[in-house]
Amino acid sequence: MPQSRTAATFAPPVMEARRWLAGVTHPADRPLLNVSQAAPVDPPPAPMRQAMADIVLHDAEAHLYGPVLGLPELRAEVAVQWTTSYGGKVTADQVAITSGCNQAFAAAIATLCTESDEVIIPVPYYFNHRMWLDMSGVSTVPLPVGDGMLPDPANAAALITSKTRAIALVSPNNPCGVEYPAETLSAFRDLARAHGIALIVDETYRDFDSRSGAPHHLFTDPDWDDTLIQLYSFSKAYRLTGHRVGAVIASPARLAEIEKFLDTVTICPNQLAQRAALWGMQNLGDWLAGERLEILDRRAAIEDNFHLLAAKGWELLGCGAYFAYVKHPFAMSSADLAPLLVKEAGVLLLPGTMFMPPDLPGGESQLRIAFANIDRAGVETLFNRLSSLEL
Repeated sequence: MPQSRTAATFAPPVMEARRWLAGVTHPADRPLLNVSQAAPVDPPPAPMRQAMADIVLHDAEAHLYGPVLGLPELRAEVAVQWTTSYGGKVTADQVAITSGCNQAFAAAIATLCTESDEVIIPVPYYFNHRMWLDMSGVSTVPLPVGDGMLPDPANAAALITSKTRAIALVSPNNPCGVEYPAETLSAFRDLARAHGIALIVDETYRDFDSRSGAPHHLFTDPDWDDTLIQLYSFSKAYRLTGHRVGAVIASPARLAEIEKFLDTVTICPNQLAQRAALWGMQNLGDWLAGERLEILDRRAAIEDNFHLLAAKGWELLGCGAYFAYVKHPFAMSSADLAPLLVKEAGVLLLPGTMFMPPDLPGGESQLRIAFANIDRAGVETLFNRLSSLEL
């Protein structure tokens, strides 16, 4: 029988990693450190939860179908805040709300690609992007990163063919954590525009970028929407991961096509989640600024304490947003090392092999640490455990 679409790709990596916990006990003096998933484990702040409770009780519209492209008030708020923060012009009809950022990516690809088309993605890649391309019959064209785990537009240019429909970037990056320089993103925009393809920029972690001011100038181009498709997640900013709310910012014509996709998949984004995101945007600016500073402190803790691992032959390849991407010194693949770390160190993290095509080297020596849920003390504990390993 022909292979199904889902059979064309691999099992969900985070779910696979969770299975490594089965049958493993963790003593009270060495509890599990779970640095496998890039998501906050705490609920939204109490004022937001109270606002959500009030919405549930008193806003009848929150329980009904809504517009496919999202709550008009939320689309307008995104447009206003994006215009302010990026220094360019974004209008409400260039914003659509989706059920999480993964759906935003899926919707964008559905409007761009057909069977056997190609999308260029830097590797290591965000594995869900690869999975969706596989299930869409679209070929992933890997773009190996260079110094600083950054992709090179000149190398991407050599990969463009008549089947290329988009280049997809993530900044700050998942899994490597690096923040792409503004000039790098502008060069990719120019490359994409010259070839008549789309530039997808997933900015799920934009709220935790270490740079002050706008991280790029893409929206200052008055014709930005002829090429750029930006993706965003409210989940990371406001701890709304379980409520699934994201956004895609693109041309009105693109969003008209995306509307077809969304109408057949979810009909409308989660109504409570949209109202919560709107309330957060209007009321939690100071709180979110504090969250950013805490994440930046955890990033600093990674860099401050990495000497513990460097002394044992580890290398820090990238660090930022929620992630540290490291190279381990052991004579085994990270695919074997990661499950072993659950038993030997009480640490759950993901191997680099989950972020790389199987036919490309590199992933076997790499690991991703998602540090959003461990504080400075947790970072030091993690590094002490890893540096004590004798394998």
